[in-house]
Amino acid sequence: MTEPRATGCADLHIHTLASDGTSGVVEILDHVERSSRLDVIAITDHERIDAAIAARSIARDRGLRVEVIVGEEITTRGGHLLGLFLERSIPPLRSLRWSIAAVHEQGGIAVPAHPLVPYPLCAQGFVLRGLLDDPDARFHPDALETFNPTTLGRPWHGRVVRFADRYGLARIGNSDAHVIESIGTGWTTFPGASAGDLRRAILARQTQHHGSFDGGPLQLRTFGRQLRKYGRDIGATLRGRVLRDGSRRDLGYPVELRPGGREGAG
Repeated sequence: MTEPRATGCADLHIHTLASDGTSGVVEILDHVERSSRLDVIAITDHERIDAAIAARSIARDRGLRVEVIVGEEITTRGGHLLGLFLERSIPPLRSLRWSIAAVHEQGGIAVPAHPLVPYPLCAQGFVLRGLLDDPDARFHPDALETFNPTTLGRPWHGRVVRFADRYGLARIGNSDAHVIESIGTGWTTFPGASAGDLRRAILARQTQHHGSFDGGPLQLRTFGRQLRKYGRDIGATLRGRVLRDGSRRDLGYPVELRPGGREGAG
């Protein structure tokens, strides 16, 4: 009798202090290891991968159960794009078509974030249809973020699911977490348990989304924490410039893991 396949859980859209999140890498890893069902996470800061690389290194060095995928939330002219399994940061403000191809050139996975929402940071249906109709698969997204628990995701959830199913795209559920308690409120299940299993499942369209939508109070608390973080960032940056002592804002991971020993973007 064949043993049943294990089912893994992943959250592939998490932000840290390096961009607009409010928790550092170690705090996130400790939380996931201690308090969640997640087997795989992706750190997807805006326009940078340095914290994601640091998180992967720390998780490996500590022998943690959870695997970390290096990701990035890329701002394209056609909406936000999650690039997963990256080793180099993707430049922002290019076309969605160009950005998906750039992710694929690294062997990465391209997933439009919170799509179909009538908002400039979200990929629209006509843009995605044009890409999917292109005979060149380099420009095709690999999946859609069909569950996003934030305000952007709730009203359009059903429409996104129908679009993904119509075009045969893998369903991905994510938290889009900016505060630690949001991690895992949206997640993806897949056959297996490793990051490699997840990658194969996305390409084989064998994933499923899950989650619960955020309430208004959590959204307000998140915004308040972000405002306080921005204030601290501005204060630290100004102090560093005035004192010229090398101090700078907190990126949420150890200084020795920064690229070139400086504040870098990947």
